[in-house]
Amino acid sequence: MEPREGTKVLTIGHSTLALDSFLNLLKKAGVTAVADVRSTPFSRRSPHFSRDEFRAALREIGIKYVFLGKELGGRPRASNLYCDGVADYEKMAVEPAFLKGIERIVKGSNEHTIALMCSEHNPLDCHRCLLVGRALAARKILLGHILSDGKTVTQYQIEEKLLALSGSENKDMFATREELLAAAYRSRARSVAYREPARELMAPAAPHWSDHAF
Repeated sequence: MEPREGTKVLTIGHSTLALDSFLNLLKKAGVTAVADVRSTPFSRRSPHFSRDEFRAALREIGIKYVFLGKELGGRPRASNLYCDGVADYEKMAVEPAFLKGIERIVKGSNEHTIALMCSEHNPLDCHRCLLVGRALAARKILLGHILSDGKTVTQYQIEEKLLALSGSENKDMFATREELLAAAYRSRARSVAYREPARELMAPAAPHWSDHAF
């Protein structure tokens, strides 16, 4: 049974949407603040989603903006947060900076309707769902993932999809849902998480941005 307790937080991926279409999705969902969880707040394909231009567009329609990519981004800089070259969400989820970012979201959700924003269209392909959303759900925060057609799916529905994709019905009949779900999250993260480039090819660290909208 889908849980129905706690405060609600939304997520959304900008993908290649036109700016007006994206802003309309936010307004339709009643979003009052956007928490940008991209590791770097820029987009070459869709420059209107680059930090300064996007923040200005949000300001015009009365939506606040905060960059939390340093705390909640999906591309860690520390080598110990990778496993075989793939970002390890389970390790990242217990990092002090990550936990601080989660607490900012929880606290901010008391005053704002927050949408966590990243770039991927499908929540199942994005750390905003598989890492950040999972951590918030564990704190009894209800997650709603806004899709490009305006529909919203819950974190619980995402988890049911994860279990189906993992073939959980064919696994240990004595395993609990929590055990099967943990394995499903791990498997999906291994397939879609950021892969570390060769050390000699890594770009310099991205500039540090700090915002305090909430």
